[in-house]
Amino acid sequence: MPAKGLSFSNSPAPKAAWSVYCAFVKVKRKSKDERSQLNKTMLKIALLTYSTKPRGSVVHTLELAQALLELGHHPCVFALDKAGDGFHRETSFQTFAVPASACEGDTCMLVKQRIGEFVSFFEQYFEQGGQTYDVYHAQDCLSANALVTLKERGFLSRFVRTVHHIEDFKSPYLIDCQQKSIVHSDRCLCVSKQWQQVLKTKYGIRAHRVVNGVGRQFLTYEEDESVLKEVRCILADKQEGSTGDGPLYMTVGGIEPRKNSINLLRGFVAVRAAKPTAKLLIVGGATLFDYQDYRDQFMALASCYGVTDGLILPGIVSDQVLAQLYRLADAFVFPSVKEGWGLVVLEAIASGLPVLVSNQAPFTEFLSASSAVLVDPTNINAITHAMLEITQPDVANQLSQQAFGILDRYSWRRSAEMHLELYFELCDL
Repeated sequence: MPAKGLSFSNSPAPKAAWSVYCAFVKVKRKSKDERSQLNKTMLKIALLTYSTKPRGSVVHTLELAQALLELGHHPCVFALDKAGDGFHRETSFQTFAVPASACEGDTCMLVKQRIGEFVSFFEQYFEQGGQTYDVYHAQDCLSANALVTLKERGFLSRFVRTVHHIEDFKSPYLIDCQQKSIVHSDRCLCVSKQWQQVLKTKYGIRAHRVVNGVGRQFLTYEEDESVLKEVRCILADKQEGSTGDGPLYMTVGGIEPRKNSINLLRGFVAVRAAKPTAKLLIVGGATLFDYQDYRDQFMALASCYGVTDGLILPGIVSDQVLAQLYRLADAFVFPSVKEGWGLVVLEAIASGLPVLVSNQAPFTEFLSASSAVLVDPTNINAITHAMLEITQPDVANQLSQQAFGILDRYSWRRSAEMHLELYFELCDL
């Protein structure tokens, strides 16, 4: 399948305008009288997240905040900010950067320090007369542990915790932190049936399931020369006129064990034997934990196999650049071994890409063999075969068209409305 140049008018993928997309969104709503009554009560909502970088739960937090704002409520996002350069995108709602400093210790010391930074910030914030909120909502283990402490010290009376996924920690301290962040919350939410069942089985908690959505920027296209210039720099040898025969595979999330990056690399090595000009674009990489050893192993293998020239590693990019990269790729490959949901899969589908994902939950909750290539993430030969299959024009077009139809079930407005029902219940309104 020929790689596409920097022209977006000939994309084979189904592109729907935002207004058309919204027309398909089916939202289960309360009665007109109930909605009218709830709309009279505007909530002040504090959303806490562990980073300003574009990881899944951070994106979820920002999109939820925007949807809550558009519904007339007053969200504010508090995020740990080690670099001091703020969020990766502009926001329309209030935000606070929680100062975070470098940690020279191990992971346990890092987690303890980050929790302490959240607690210290809020203690000072409240003591100086900062805004109080109707709802405090933690999106991760760190901020939830901070809210547990603040609740114990009388700064707040209740909080909500969204569990995107559960880590397989070995350290007793980290295991305790994770458990405390879940069992001490007043309401526990999750975004998939898989983790809803795990929370019930492992912790005896009846978690409320909410949906994810997909950002507007992935459903519409507005040409921006500065964005196109940055994309050209990233895809230097993919510019129109020098594309070769491709294809361009794309994944998002950086290089780390949970993303199954090394098995994806091994699959890509075999693909290159059949398609020598194939490229693998790996976007992102911001993470709380240190996976440097794993990344070093990945790069050493790439060098050993002679495929480093086929790797494109731009790191973190803006939402606008990310959206254009999706549009230029030929396929999205995501054989991850653990996800809360996989927001980037929805983004890729919205951008018209055929997707390859692991044949396990949560992906199988919303994708089937007719809408995605499902692959055993432990089987390198299967990954290779799937990568070759997904770039066949007939297969790619059929998958992208079938997958696009699932988007009517996922919107940030619907997610916000589901959250609001739980918020009002928690506040006894």
